[in-house]
Amino acid sequence: MAAEDQPEPEAPAGGADVSAKLFGKWEIGEIEYADPSTERYISVTPVAHTMGRHAGKQFQKSEVSIVERFINRLMQTEENTGKKQQTLNLVREAFEIVHDRTEENPVQVLVSAVENAAPREETVRLKYGGISVPKAVDVAPQRRVDQALKFLAEGVQNASFKTPTPAEEAIANQLVGAANYDVQTYAISQKEEKERVAAAAR
Repeated sequence: MAAEDQPEPEAPAGGADVSAKLFGKWEIGEIEYADPSTERYISVTPVAHTMGRHAGKQFQKSEVSIVERFINRLMQTEENTGKKQQTLNLVREAFEIVHDRTEENPVQVLVSAVENAAPREETVRLKYGGISVPKAVDVAPQRRVDQALKFLAEGVQNASFKTPTPAEEAIANQLVGAANYDVQTYAISQKEEKERVAAAAR
């Protein structure tokens, strides 16, 4: 068959080109989702820096690559604010470490880590007269993804700030630990704590 007669690969629903690779190395076409509730909110694209094109539009953050959202979360500390290129390079190196340890696609490891670290329940405070009473509520899927990214970023910050552990090593440790549902990992321990408190408030 001539090259011009061959059909072009179909683009997925999110508009990402599955033939392209993240960081020019990691496949994004065969990512598996274990949690159907958060699948819609975990976008995987070969672009790790959209330069803020999604800004200003409500809920459009879910269309941004989960890798870029994780990178943006890692920057949300006093020391790292605005250091996008540095953080992107750290995540690229961390992905290499994850692949060396697990022999899996690090993008798949990140998706699994986010799914595992996403809390299903949390508590809100209801006021009855002058009394504040905790009440357990289900967490919306988009908030679950937001919370998971927050926990992963906080775990990296705690493990690497003023410690001998390099940042890329801390990122890899958090991703692999959360993907394996290791309760010693900060993100998983925070998720378990949130759900434990919610269970007590039912």
